[in-house]
Amino acid sequence: MLNPFQITSPNTYGHSQRRLGRGRMPPYTQPQTRSCPYHILMALLLGGQVLVRILRGRVRRSQVMEHMIAAGPGSLLPVLLTNLFAGMIFSIQTAREMTRFGVLHALGGAFALGFCRELAPILSAAILAGQVGSAFAAEIGSMKITEQIDALKVLRTDPIDYLVVPRVVACCVMLPVLTMLGLVLGVGGGLVAAQQFYNVQGAIFLESVQTLLEPQDLIAVLLKSVIFGAMIALAGCTWGLTTTCSKGLGRAATSAVVTTWVSLFVVDFVITVLLFHGIAVTY
Repeated sequence: MLNPFQITSPNTYGHSQRRLGRGRMPPYTQPQTRSCPYHILMALLLGGQVLVRILRGRVRRSQVMEHMIAAGPGSLLPVLLTNLFAGMIFSIQTAREMTRFGVLHALGGAFALGFCRELAPILSAAILAGQVGSAFAAEIGSMKITEQIDALKVLRTDPIDYLVVPRVVACCVMLPVLTMLGLVLGVGGGLVAAQQFYNVQGAIFLESVQTLLEPQDLIAVLLKSVIFGAMIALAGCTWGLTTTCSKGLGRAATSAVVTTWVSLFVVDFVITVLLFHGIAVTY
């Protein structure tokens, strides 16, 4: 059975062409644009291989730390700024509508629920996907084109162990951290906006947050962030490993980000239905 992540030397292609008497490479090695469902399937297969290796303890800690340092600090400022201004915008919009119904005292809780459950995790994941996912696709795609992955195999090093697993673990660790920091700053921005534009007292805002926001909401944020982190890393690595030529390198980086963004919203919908469907009856 053909392994979709198996790297074959270009010399083999040339030998096959001469032997077959054809002037083109085999179909699965041609520099063609593969469909999005193909890459999603490959990402799922790659995710299964990564999970097996993690469960077996085949994690290179030094490389995990290296990718954590690259992913965390580099994405921190964009994540914080995005969540800050998103929190201020969401607070103003929510306060405007709650003022019409005379329930402005519950602004903090309503704001915190929406921002904590949905905005903070999805915004932080989108930033990390653009910052790190595209870099993963470009780095690994470049390594494949220049036959560096072949060199790893010659050295008896599993490319998935060496390239993919550390990136997945690093994103699964760093995205929850970034999300929680963004959440804190976003709530702070919402508080400031409510005070400045609607004269909401900070104590009332925070009391409403404490009343409605429950521990399971924070657990849901962390769960989403871990899943989103794995998706970001797997998408970038999959597009990189399936790159067939230098012309497709830029397309791979862009497509990895776009595919990740769409997948994030689909998975976010599924998680939201599973975790929060019908929860309103408890309030």
